[in-house]
Amino acid sequence: MTYHGGLATHKILIPAPVADNLSRTTVSGFALADHAVIALEGPEAVAFAHAQFANDVTGLPTGQWQWNAWLTPKGRVIALFLLARVADDQLKLVLPDYPADAFATALQRYVFRRKLKIAVADGSRAIGAFAPPAQARAARIGVSGEGLELDLGGDGGPRTLWLSSSAEASPDPARQQAWLDFDLRHGVPRLPASQREQWTPQQLSLDRLQAFSVKKGCYPGQEIVARTHFLGKAKRGLMLFAATGEIPEGVMVRSAENDVGEVVACSRHGDECLLLAVVPLEHDGEGLTANGLPLRRQPLAGGLQR
Repeated sequence: MTYHGGLATHKILIPAPVADNLSRTTVSGFALADHAVIALEGPEAVAFAHAQFANDVTGLPTGQWQWNAWLTPKGRVIALFLLARVADDQLKLVLPDYPADAFATALQRYVFRRKLKIAVADGSRAIGAFAPPAQARAARIGVSGEGLELDLGGDGGPRTLWLSSSAEASPDPARQQAWLDFDLRHGVPRLPASQREQWTPQQLSLDRLQAFSVKKGCYPGQEIVARTHFLGKAKRGLMLFAATGEIPEGVMVRSAENDVGEVVACSRHGDECLLLAVVPLEHDGEGLTANGLPLRRQPLAGGLQR
């Protein structure tokens, strides 16, 4: 199924959608080429997503979005994404970095006879801008001339993410890099392939984004997540660092002669590097190195939880 929105045929609680009826326009934002959109649609789409993903989907009101994650049965994060409930029976998933075809194919294996369709939304583009949204506020989805808009701003300033099947935006590597930096500074782990299925939600500090639930019913990995939460066994979490030099993902973080953590995401600017690493929660972040380079701890910004 090729998905082009079709929102006008659904009863929704956000303003009447216009994204599919726009003449094609070029917007002031920039294409988020590393983001993909997947659509889940049908009478059992919400129930299916609720059973598969780590956050509470049935409790998400129509017209709002949340951070969410898909986990392995061992409670490791396959992917972190934005989940928008755009209609009572329709969801859109916005995946940074993860190949959409592979994600949709893997998710399809669990549909069985449920009444829903899963498809890569080839006609829905992800467009970013470092500007306030016109209508969206926090978790509430808005509708603008460019399509559906999501408020991705935080303490570091405003950002808007548009999902549009009609508007166009040009690639802008510098601003796309700035978008990645913003994510890392706010504790959004942008996981490359080598870091998928390696970490629990607690180790990636996804509680900062309110991206998982310990109260909802079963989902893959739920037992591990709940046990870690209720027994207080989360020993590691994310810290943000800067360094001068190249530090790739997967490099160990060291204290003196001991490995104490691992780099899970990074952004490079010439000789400078911004990175997120999983380290012991009790560590103060001082005196650490990675790839033989000293790390300078940076404060994590807030305001991206939804």
